[in-house]
Amino acid sequence: MRTAVIAGTGLIGTSIALALRERGITTYLTDADPAALQTAEALGAGRAEEPREVADIAILAVPPVQVAPVLAMLQKRGTARFYTDVASVKGLPSERIEALGCDLTSVVGGHPLAGGERSGPLAARADLFEGRPWVLVPSAVTSDSALNCALELTALCGATPVLFDAEDHDRAVALVSHAPHLIASLAAARLLDGNESALRLAGQGLRDVTRIAGGSPALWTDILSANAGPVADVLEAFAGDVLEAVAALRRSAEGRGGEPELSEALQRGVDGRARIPGKHGVPDAAFTAVEVSVGDSPGELARLFTDVAAAGANIEDIGIDHSAKQLLGRASLAVAAGTEHALAQELRHRGWAAQSSNWPSGQGE
Repeated sequence: MRTAVIAGTGLIGTSIALALRERGITTYLTDADPAALQTAEALGAGRAEEPREVADIAILAVPPVQVAPVLAMLQKRGTARFYTDVASVKGLPSERIEALGCDLTSVVGGHPLAGGERSGPLAARADLFEGRPWVLVPSAVTSDSALNCALELTALCGATPVLFDAEDHDRAVALVSHAPHLIASLAAARLLDGNESALRLAGQGLRDVTRIAGGSPALWTDILSANAGPVADVLEAFAGDVLEAVAALRRSAEGRGGEPELSEALQRGVDGRARIPGKHGVPDAAFTAVEVSVGDSPGELARLFTDVAAAGANIEDIGIDHSAKQLLGRASLAVAAGTEHALAQELRHRGWAAQSSNWPSGQGE
């Protein structure tokens, strides 16, 4: 690969462009939003101009409903030899691409599973896809050359390619991404009814549950509507679980039992969470945490990391909880199980308020 066209300079498109630029690929940028295009170009993501010759690949970093018409336009212009997209839904774009009569042999559907709460080119970074799954969805007639080009793209971005068909992909992301986002948004919306004194009690657990609710409503409306059926299936099952929990709570409140059902629901949550692959595919149960009080002043985290390294420990993950009233925070350092007590003791020796705990943090809040 020598040249690439990125259509769409939001978080994902600009991050792809930055990753390719770091590896010597000449990138060309297009976007219907002149401000986003200008920002991405200023960040060094590529040139805001048409390529003078046919590019090796065009990456469509646009919402799902725009994939088909943008692809048809680019193919009509002969923009690139091969095409892929990054939409988080694959069924709807595939159907519309076929309906528009696009050349399917040169197209590979794609979906890098990376992102964040912030959107737009200013949130982009070249390492966004490092170690992340990147789903590729070739059709029955996709050429080997097109698939190989898409595989090269994922490798250049540092991602791990995973092959899916469109229907299985959409049901998978409904379960692990789309429905959880909507549930987080609904949970966050309940906070609108809380008074200020209640919200001051919020801890890291609430922040963890609602973190992704900060995403763009316009973008997520497009995503959810494009994958509405599979998301509705997951949400309907979730609603059934919620109603069962409500019934158990009502029985408990009236002194008629309900605790066994609540305990079972909580245990199923523990079991379900344990199925999520952790770092390097290792379950989080392999890690425990050391809780450290950290002052809110320049250099404190750096000093903590230096002392952890001096103690010979490796931080597998980290969570930070800030105090609403004090210039103080709590860092939860995930380390290999069995090493937490020695690390906590060494940190205390170095002047830190540290204790071993459970991982993940937020339990009991």
